[in-house]
Amino acid sequence: MKKIIKEIFSTSLYLLVVLLITYLLVNYVVQRTEVVGSSMENTLMDGDNLLIDKLGYRWKDPERFDIIAFLYQHGEDVHYIKRIIGLPGETVRIDREGNIYIDGEMLTEGYGKEVILNPGIAEEEILLGEDEFFVLGDNRNHSADSRESNVGNIRREDIVGRAWLRIWPLGDFGILRHQ
Repeated sequence: MKKIIKEIFSTSLYLLVVLLITYLLVNYVVQRTEVVGSSMENTLMDGDNLLIDKLGYRWKDPERFDIIAFLYQHGEDVHYIKRIIGLPGETVRIDREGNIYIDGEMLTEGYGKEVILNPGIAEEEILLGEDEFFVLGDNRNHSADSRESNVGNIRREDIVGRAWLRIWPLGDFGILRHQ
């Protein structure tokens, strides 16, 4: 009888430890999120499931071209997934031809699905604060991003983490390209 009680206790303790570790991982280390919409095509597709690294930015700063999840706080508590284009302290401007300028120099990047047709508020130079980022969706003409005043610049405190692994669909499983 003692052996059975000991076995039940050790199994229960094992399950409790597994549940605690799972809880800590899900709430503090990684987060699964689903891409909703077409704003990040062709990099990410509607329905893709991603793992977000919630710890990495505690030790290093977000970098240009990182794909991030951030909290959109204008009446909704939803996560947006976009690509960082402008970093704290920089100026960002998009001209009528769709060219992106960082501190007056044209940005060379190949993430945009198409030429930007509407520069939005970025037609005028935007100065990013010390904790602000300018983000764009890769599907530039079908994305709610920093060009719109209701999204605007993203504060560091609103960044949930860096999207780093696509886990679904299985055929596209893999680490996401950032640089």
